[in-house]
Amino acid sequence: MAAASKQESDLNEVHTPVAKPAHSLLALGKLFPANKTLDHAVRFLSQVRGTDKTLMVVQYLSKIFVWYFLKRGRASTAQRIKNLSGPISDYRILLRYYGLLPLIQWMQYVDNNPSPSKLLLLIDRLQNICNLIYYPLEHIYWLGAHEVIPVSMATTNKISLWSCRFWAAYVLLQFVHLAEEYRLYKHRVQDVQRQIKAADTKAKETGEPADKTEYKAELKALQAEKTSIWINSIINTGYLPLTIHWSLENSSFPDVGVGMFGGVAALAQFYVAWKST
Repeated sequence: MAAASKQESDLNEVHTPVAKPAHSLLALGKLFPANKTLDHAVRFLSQVRGTDKTLMVVQYLSKIFVWYFLKRGRASTAQRIKNLSGPISDYRILLRYYGLLPLIQWMQYVDNNPSPSKLLLLIDRLQNICNLIYYPLEHIYWLGAHEVIPVSMATTNKISLWSCRFWAAYVLLQFVHLAEEYRLYKHRVQDVQRQIKAADTKAKETGEPADKTEYKAELKALQAEKTSIWINSIINTGYLPLTIHWSLENSSFPDVGVGMFGGVAALAQFYVAWKST
């Protein structure tokens, strides 16, 4: 009886029909296969940093397109692009309204953790002072320019100039910062290379192979640090002419130049932000 019952149960399992998913014209999700790039883009754009860098690329490259269409006599197209660029600029400034909060956190970190060198510590502190003045001035400028607070246009323009001057000071200090970072990087590379050479010498004396796993990991990390220094140098080089241009009352720097240098800085920052997401 038990064997018969088991056989009957097996037959029931074999012949039990399996429900098939119903096909529907409304199942639009079936048209889009799983995509890691899409997942990455959603993560990237859901962060303030990702949104800001994306809009930064559009904002600066749009200036090049405006120049291009004006050269081709298509003023209406150029004006439409300008109409897009303005709100993007405003939105990016609004995104920076919380900028003082992470700055305060960074100031706490700088003054409560050991610095790789005295020069880096000094530069970090000077840059923090620049940002501590730059952010409020930029906020006041924007509020005055949009007549949210009662500030005359002449005063608003002066505030904008001084805001950009402190930004320019930050950028100039950043070149010194990057140079010091590179100097420290070279010293660490030389130190690791000396350790590898010592390990090879010891291996020859003992006849045992040297374990270089740790050294290789250090060199890989140092190579990533070198790449970061060079990318940040590109970003800073893109910012330098812009900050000087906006710091002067009468600058002849062309708007297409702003687009080109700003575009370089924007694309480099987009790359860094995308890779770190």
